[in-house]
Amino acid sequence: MDLDLIPDITMRGQDDPHGRVVTRRPPTVGQLAALVREHTGRPGDWWHQVRFDPSGPVSVRLPGAEDADVWLTAWPPGCRTHLRPHESDVPQVATLIAGELAEVTIAADGVTERPLRANRVRVFGGRPRPRRGDDGHLHELANPGTSFAITLHASGTSRAADGSSGPSPDRAGR
Repeated sequence: MDLDLIPDITMRGQDDPHGRVVTRRPPTVGQLAALVREHTGRPGDWWHQVRFDPSGPVSVRLPGAEDADVWLTAWPPGCRTHLRPHESDVPQVATLIAGELAEVTIAADGVTERPLRANRVRVFGGRPRPRRGDDGHLHELANPGTSFAITLHASGTSRAADGSSGPSPDRAGR
């Protein structure tokens, strides 16, 4: 799918109707969601790259758009991520393809656990990081099921450059 053909409802805001040169901006949430949906609709292109390791999640980069990183993650049963801040200035989108995953959020007002639903795009980040003293919250992902869960993610490349998203280098492609 050519992302240049996505209609304005994706909040592109990058084309100048007068033909002037415009500085390229990072992909919007709508563009990232379209990229995830496009990949989800073509499992034959990536299913052979999924790696199952019972010792922990394994992420594999996929070819994506010029300005975005796309990756798959296979989550073994009982796996939990480390608690980490939920806020980020660059959005990331993800969808659950198979299995079960739950997001556990810890905030000043309590703990919430929400199941992630298959084939629904979930947006993470896209908000500035909280300043010291602000009431930010932490989150983790957990696989409560008895089988592997598979997720598909996309984010702007600026996050991958600082090491805060995408596959973990020590586990990628394992």
